Formats: sequence, C-alpha cells, structure tokens
Amino acid sequence: MNGTIARVNCKVGDTVQPDTAVIILEAMKMENEIFAGVAGTVKAIQVNTGDAVQPGDVLVVIG
Repeated sequence: MNGTIARVNCKVGDTVQPDTAVIILEAMKMENEIFAGVAGTVKAIQVNTGDAVQPGDVLVVIG
C-alpha cells in the first residue's frame, strides 16, 4: 500500500527473525508494522524516515 515511512526499527548488521518489525509504515492515518519475513542479517536499508513508498518498493535487504 502507498504510505510514508514513520520509523526504521533496524540498522545494517542487525540480525532479524521473521517476526521482527523492521519498518513502521504510516498509511491511511494508521501505523502498520512491516515484518522481516525471513531470518538473516540486514544488508541494506533502502528508505529513510519520511520517505513516500509505493507497493513493490524494496525497503530492507536481508541476507
């Protein structure tokens, strides 16, 4: 969904699990947690707080 990045909850090098909320996305006046989806290490963060995002945008790279 279209939205704005409200908060980035991880940094490069962090180890995450599928239940880790890595991004908080504000859409339709609600905050939505975006979870890692896979276990691994955060390799790159492609967004910053305040960025507008669209469906399909890469937010975080986990390897």
